[in-house]
Amino acid sequence: MSTNFAPDAFDRAVIGVVGGMGPAATGQFLVELAAALPVEYDQDHPRVLVLSDTKVPDRTTCIAAGDPAPGTMVRADLLRAAQLGASVLAVPCNTVHYFIDDFVDELPVPLIHIVDATITAAMQTSPEGAWLTATAGTVNTGLYQRLAAERDYPLKVPSDEEKAAMMKIIGEVKAGRMTRAGELYRALAGRLRGERELPLMTACTELPLAFEASGLDPGIQISSLTALAHATLEAAAGTVGHWPAEQPEPAEVRPSSPA
Repeated sequence: MSTNFAPDAFDRAVIGVVGGMGPAATGQFLVELAAALPVEYDQDHPRVLVLSDTKVPDRTTCIAAGDPAPGTMVRADLLRAAQLGASVLAVPCNTVHYFIDDFVDELPVPLIHIVDATITAAMQTSPEGAWLTATAGTVNTGLYQRLAAERDYPLKVPSDEEKAAMMKIIGEVKAGRMTRAGELYRALAGRLRGERELPLMTACTELPLAFEASGLDPGIQISSLTALAHATLEAAAGTVGHWPAEQPEPAEVRPSSPA
């Protein structure tokens, strides 16, 4: 990511983040946003609106059942973030982009697509390819495989057994059992890289947390959270949003005096 932003690049930008899928991943995304912008003062960072909608139902389960509820809820959240003043939007959850793809062109402000951001980062850092580690929903719908094929990027896809292992790891992160998540991810990484020694694309936003807990070399990770943070900052620079607290309050309506 370029760090050569104009001094006023983020003066009026407002990043709208729709998260909660899961909460820890959303928190880590905010850390990534701050870490990706090496500035001296708080005021040099962009403003960020966060809607952490933890009530969005499980995306992988809904995909398997043909239930559109996650898309309906996230669409409403994104529209609300835009209404509140966001100039760009980001959703730190990979699987929900399966639903977002149905309405992304209808959004009033740009949404930075996590799959596009991650594949772009992978092509730059590991042109020889990468292992896809993600939810079963993300793998089974081909979210990453389609874009990788369009860009002629060699993406290695895990087996059904490895997908089940990844879902177990994601569950451990969501439950806050980070040590166990790290142990399981390290074991999975050993199996994958034993087959072919490629970087690991952490394409579920819980998996960068498991990777960090694993003690693996950071240089073998292509993090979807990091990629999304960098792409969001690039897109937000120079945009004009509206901070809710600075918008004029509606005039107070006073009751009319009795006649």
